[in-house]
Amino acid sequence: MTTRIIDVHAHLGPWFFGPDQGSAADNLRSMDAHGIDIQLVSGVEAVTYDALSGNPALAAAISGHERLRGMFVIDPRFLDEAEAQLEELLPSGLFLGAKIHTDYAATPAGSPRMAAALRLCAARQLPVLVHSWGTQLLDLAETVAQVDDVQVIAGHMGGPAWRLAPEAARRTDRLWLEPGYSQPEADRIRWVLDRVGPERLLFGSDSTLIDPALAVGAFRAAGLDEHERDLIMHRNAELLFAL
Repeated sequence: MTTRIIDVHAHLGPWFFGPDQGSAADNLRSMDAHGIDIQLVSGVEAVTYDALSGNPALAAAISGHERLRGMFVIDPRFLDEAEAQLEELLPSGLFLGAKIHTDYAATPAGSPRMAAALRLCAARQLPVLVHSWGTQLLDLAETVAQVDDVQVIAGHMGGPAWRLAPEAARRTDRLWLEPGYSQPEADRIRWVLDRVGPERLLFGSDSTLIDPALAVGAFRAAGLDEHERDLIMHRNAELLFAL
């Protein structure tokens, strides 16, 4: 049986290293190849270089492509500018959530700046995908617990520190786990799933940086039953993003 797939962690635009795919058509071709129905994308320009120029560029790129939905990139160092741009772009309906990259924005997950950015998103009911790597996964969980009403997805689920995922999930019930990772270890997803339950996991590929085949294969290897597959591959995302 074919299951709907919503990819909550993807990008659009050429990278300054490696993958050079740059258009909505490139994303859509990759989605078709791997059975992905909807992708939530942040602009590579916005993540790696300049959010204020990259967010409008993403809006223009995905306009008219209903399968591509935007993630508004926030640099917590420039919250006033981000707030003003949110007021301008959110009415377009193109953006369903926000994206914060801790490294590119030089904002640790446990910092006051991160908490302020999450409060900005909570006030607008925007779910937030936050890059989490190493022990910052636990720092992120602590920050989420301190910010009322915010809903956060831990991108990469800590990367190499994925065994911390159950502890992070215990610290707050408003943290979801997205395990996209370029160097996955065997049984990683099943190990976390058995400890946190299928309601807390979401499918993400980190496309176009990583080919979606890696994430699709990792979830297939986890041996999901029908209930787990439906929740992880699309239902959790549908509820979180009101899709």
